[in-house]
Amino acid sequence: MQTLKLRSFVVSTALVLGSCMVLPSWADETSSDTKALNTQIAQSPMPHEASYDTKDLNEQLVMANLWVQASGEYKALAYQAFNLAKMQLDNYLAHHKGKKRVAVIVDADETILDNSAYESWLIGKNQSYSSKTWGEWMNAAQAKAIPGSVAFLQYAAKKGVGVFYITNRKESGREGTMKNLRELGFPQVTNSHVLLRSTTSNKEPRRLEVEKHYDVALLMGDNLNDFSKDFKTKTLKQTYAAVEKDKHLFGTKFIMLPNPTYGDWEGKVYNNNWGASAAEKDKMRKAHLHAWHPKGE
Repeated sequence: MQTLKLRSFVVSTALVLGSCMVLPSWADETSSDTKALNTQIAQSPMPHEASYDTKDLNEQLVMANLWVQASGEYKALAYQAFNLAKMQLDNYLAHHKGKKRVAVIVDADETILDNSAYESWLIGKNQSYSSKTWGEWMNAAQAKAIPGSVAFLQYAAKKGVGVFYITNRKESGREGTMKNLRELGFPQVTNSHVLLRSTTSNKEPRRLEVEKHYDVALLMGDNLNDFSKDFKTKTLKQTYAAVEKDKHLFGTKFIMLPNPTYGDWEGKVYNNNWGASAAEKDKMRKAHLHAWHPKGE
């Protein structure tokens, strides 16, 4: 079985150690949803392992990255998110009566930094995300700013708001990450405000540390785990339930950026089996699609 992973992104999952995949201890292989999906996969013809590899799987990155890089709709959605963030921040500041200083918390990758160039580099190659190539990308400091991100955070800083970057980039990438952020014009890029992953990918402890000294007006991210521990779920079904529970917070306290390329959700599609082969991942992805079938097909 191949152990190459189509980048679900180490920042949000911390499941990759080099090129080795591990099944998380919380993975539930006995749920009814998992059994049903496994049955569906088993009944589908599987491409031969030798003929379907990571290069083939990486072709599925084309449309998502093309949309991010070429479409006006992606840029419009990004501007919409940061326009909404500005409106919500202004409203929060107008009614804030607390003694603590106000802060905003943002994720980095695919929230304020666009890594689609790295994702696009994988296309046509028989390799997936790895800590080595991702480290090289971070050190290159070439990620572009998501449209609207710099202007919003500069606006927040001018209002006296604390800006905190909580990212699951590792400490080994701190120098390149901070260089990238500073060169793009992001404010308050200091060691105390750029909170990278150390011992855990769980962002809750870092959020709580900020909340000790600040009243957090809003959080921005592309992954549900960027917002709350409520979304630290094991299955897609549990994730849907968590979204329903907190739906009133989206657009007010939680502001989501679009990311069609990767995320924590991808691991749940694989039943958290990141060690699945490229062919198996292809089948599991397609097994989750709801397709229309014309009459007589």
